[in-house]
Amino acid sequence: MTPQHPDLTQCLQNQDLGFLRIVAELWGLDVKITDVHTAIPQIVLHIVDPDTFSDNLDLLPNRAHEALEELAVNEGVMPWSQFIRRYGEVREMGPGRRDREKPYLDPISPSETLWYQGLIGRVFFDRSTSAREYAYIPSDLYRLLPFSQNTAPSTLGRKASRRQSLLPLPTSDRILDHACTLLAAMRTGLPEEEIASLSDQWAENSPTHCEYPPTIQTLQTILFTAGLLDKDGIPQSEAVRLFLEASRGEALSLLVSSYLNSPDFNELHLIPNLQPEGAWKNDPFQTRKEILNFLSDLPVGTWWSLNDFVAGVREHHPDFQRPTGDYDSWFIRDIKTGEFFRGFEHWDKIEGAIIRYTITALLYWLGIVDLAAPSLDAPIEAFRLSKWSDALLKGNNPKGMPEETDTILVTSDARLRVPRLTPRVARYQVARFCLWGGVDKEIYKYQITPESLQRARKQGLQINHLLSILRRYTSTIPPTIVKVLERWEERGTEVRIVHLYVLRLSSPDILKELRSSRAARFLGEPLGPTAIIVKPGAREKVMATLAEMGYLGEMDL
Repeated sequence: MTPQHPDLTQCLQNQDLGFLRIVAELWGLDVKITDVHTAIPQIVLHIVDPDTFSDNLDLLPNRAHEALEELAVNEGVMPWSQFIRRYGEVREMGPGRRDREKPYLDPISPSETLWYQGLIGRVFFDRSTSAREYAYIPSDLYRLLPFSQNTAPSTLGRKASRRQSLLPLPTSDRILDHACTLLAAMRTGLPEEEIASLSDQWAENSPTHCEYPPTIQTLQTILFTAGLLDKDGIPQSEAVRLFLEASRGEALSLLVSSYLNSPDFNELHLIPNLQPEGAWKNDPFQTRKEILNFLSDLPVGTWWSLNDFVAGVREHHPDFQRPTGDYDSWFIRDIKTGEFFRGFEHWDKIEGAIIRYTITALLYWLGIVDLAAPSLDAPIEAFRLSKWSDALLKGNNPKGMPEETDTILVTSDARLRVPRLTPRVARYQVARFCLWGGVDKEIYKYQITPESLQRARKQGLQINHLLSILRRYTSTIPPTIVKVLERWEERGTEVRIVHLYVLRLSSPDILKELRSSRAARFLGEPLGPTAIIVKPGAREKVMATLAEMGYLGEMDL
């Protein structure tokens, strides 16, 4: 099918008389060129003659012929910046300099060869979402090309080898469990350093050799995008309740749809070791859309080589993230080395990285792709669209998700073990009354303490609320736990273990003398005739006073 590009007449209309004379000379047209309006029809009629066109095509240098063929297999069009990166510049010069220097007699690039023969043109037109300059083959010449019926490859890269996919790493819905833990921690008001430590629980679900392991920052960004956190990181009560009460399929679909359709979720700002700087802006939504379009052509369930997929994008769609082909105005620094990545030569460090990050991090965590590696200690080399991908990418709930039917185990020492498939809403509520104890495979561990109960009370939570949750989601509650919780509600903390420093002396007289000295204010309750408590932070002061009194002592800590 002939593309809807300008034809040769339109291509030549904006050229000056001198340029038309060059085209005529290179095509062996022996006519006197004196007027643009009469010259163009003569030139076009000569060039589009099938025999003339075929003979001239055979005389093209190999690289110029290769450039024309690549344009043809891309339906006769390619971004100008991409075309000249591959096939060289067309020197900018005015008519006077051009007529003096005659660059068409000794072109410096395949692009310049094709330009002066009128085989390519430059035009701005809308493709995708923005106006951009393209190199194109005039439509009437495109029809004459012997290879114009070919098409660019619809799938990028190639299938993974058996070695690359020896160790499959199937995706999962564990992001829902991590989200529950994080939301509870943030709702409880844990310090940032404690919240950051929650990332340890991701390790079990993440390949240790993954280039981009999951981070709390990324999960927070996903939750913010889904409307579960506000801009200050505060959980939104009603939205969180609906999210936790939803089935696992509904909850995962919500996270995926929010991410896919967000204009603000900026993957480029989340890639580890990259630091964007300056006032320039990228379009993360369009970039994400382009990557997903590339993935949409891959067969579901077939392992695909990650490296070859990235190489395929670079080969055929390198400017997917930068529609204008501008590789110089984006200031992106390598945090480790301080080096700024500017220029197309750093494509793999930026464009390649965002493709890898999107696939091996975000789409993997969100259940859309499976990953694979040659071995446990090898990097990720393969991926495939997961069994859930079709539903998730269409905004539907995936089938075959596990149900949350497990119950909480409470022991008599006030410890709770909460299986992963306990309803998330129950674990979220329990977590607000407890201290976090980490995760052991499929089990989340918590501890009820006076500190955790006091924290819950400050947030307006009542012991009856906790007991109600335990009765609903626990098969049996030890009677002592009920008694302990009800007694604490009535009387507060009745037992306390504290860390004390005790001063022991050789005789009651020394203690009497010390209690009469200026160090008396550093002493606490006496524990007998020769022992007394030393107040926190006063050990050195008491020992100094004793030394002044003539008694040397030692501290056994």
